Amino acid sequence: MVEATEIIFALDISLTISTVNNLKDISTFWIAGINYKKADAATRGQFAVQNDQYVSLLEQAKINDLNELFVLSTCNRTEVYGFANNAAELINLLCAQTSGSKETFLTSAYIKNGYEAVEHLFNVSAGLDSQILGDYEIIGQIKAAMKIAKRHGCISVMLERLVNTVLQSSKAIKNQTELSGGTVSVSFAAIQYIREHVQAVADKKILLLGTGKIGKSTSKNLVHYLKTKNITLINRTEEKAVELAKELGLNHAPISELEKNISASDIILVATDAAEPTILLSHVKEQSAKLILDLSIPHNVEPAVQHLPHVKVINVDELSKMRDETLAKREAEVPKAKAIIAEHIAEFIEWHEHRKHVPVLKAVKTKLKEIHNNPLFISLYNSTHTEEKIQRVINGMAYKMKEQNQKGCHYIEAINEFITTGTN
Repeated sequence: MVEATEIIFALDISLTISTVNNLKDISTFWIAGINYKKADAATRGQFAVQNDQYVSLLEQAKINDLNELFVLSTCNRTEVYGFANNAAELINLLCAQTSGSKETFLTSAYIKNGYEAVEHLFNVSAGLDSQILGDYEIIGQIKAAMKIAKRHGCISVMLERLVNTVLQSSKAIKNQTELSGGTVSVSFAAIQYIREHVQAVADKKILLLGTGKIGKSTSKNLVHYLKTKNITLINRTEEKAVELAKELGLNHAPISELEKNISASDIILVATDAAEPTILLSHVKEQSAKLILDLSIPHNVEPAVQHLPHVKVINVDELSKMRDETLAKREAEVPKAKAIIAEHIAEFIEWHEHRKHVPVLKAVKTKLKEIHNNPLFISLYNSTHTEEKIQRVINGMAYKMKEQNQKGCHYIEAINEFITTGTN
């Protein structure tokens, strides 16, 4: 009688375990992306994801039963992270919402799965995979991407825990190493380029187009490092340009006066997120010599402009090749950063393994209580200290599942142990 009932309970618990096995597992975590290593700025621009595209992508993901993912789209990369049956599901989502084709994406893409994908996310967040080593701005971009995905119901326990651990790792690297020491952002690289290639900067008229995050950072660097305020700010939303100009003591102009200000400027910095070029051939074809630094992805300077003999166009790819003593110091910090990442990955893996066991342990505990209360067994049991006995059995089962990594029929062993101790 005991054996037959034991089998019934075991089968019942096995159904619970079957359900548990359907929970998100690291083996179903994928990343599909392109970055500066194999894709030039023009190609990356085809897959840049704007906010409205991101929302459409997330909505389509849920229709396709992809409920846990986010997209990281910056000037140097576009990556889709998520739990899926395969990477193709993520790639199809991205290509359906951007102007680039699946074929173009695959020519430059990297696809990672499981532990390798997890490690890649940690490396990206630390700035180890950035075009400028140690670039810490990526953290804000990851947080923003997660915020949008969470708002649209595409972030649950597993992915949130992973990203939280990633952010903790990145913070530890910033506090415990010099990987992000110094100032080597793309905006600062633009300032370095001007300092090295332009004489008498104070006498030059500078135009900065776009006062978003990059534009704001660039304008502050211009003032701080070049010691000049001969700068005019233009932004499509004029109020933002007015506010920043007032803060820094600079000039500002409406977008309607763009062509006039281009004509009057010696140096032009472009930091917009416009989908189409803002600086056109017609703007500079008949003008004096100019230096244009395009910090935008996609490029915001019409391609034909770079062929003009009197205009020098520098884009983010060229700026990011600049290396100096700061980068050399950062490279020396890489082993320390990787050691911190390894610790945090191990912490996440441990949490993940424990989480897989919790539903099973709860199910077994419930079944042991049912056994205790079953009329068939009441006469057999010593009912004193039942809760303690059950918890002792569960603790032993948890140890075998976690520490000994046993994957056998723990629930049958637990029932046997409980029955044995219960009748003594």
